[in-house]
Amino acid sequence: MMPLTMAKTGEKNHIKKIGGKEEVKKFLEHLGFVVGGDVTVISEMAGNLIVNVKDSRIAISREMASKIIV
Repeated sequence: MMPLTMAKTGEKNHIKKIGGKEEVKKFLEHLGFVVGGDVTVISEMAGNLIVNVKDSRIAISREMASKIIV
């Protein structure tokens, strides 16, 4: 297991755990980051990640991405 920030670009990853405070978990859940779901890192720009989750492209901060364990 590793944080999403360490995932390779273009590789499909399985979300195993979402850490952080309750409001952070809820926020990420609303964006589609749920345990058991898949997430793919599309690119990284200035430390922020562009990811593909549930057929949507979403930009998230490195801080948020570090809370998502794959």
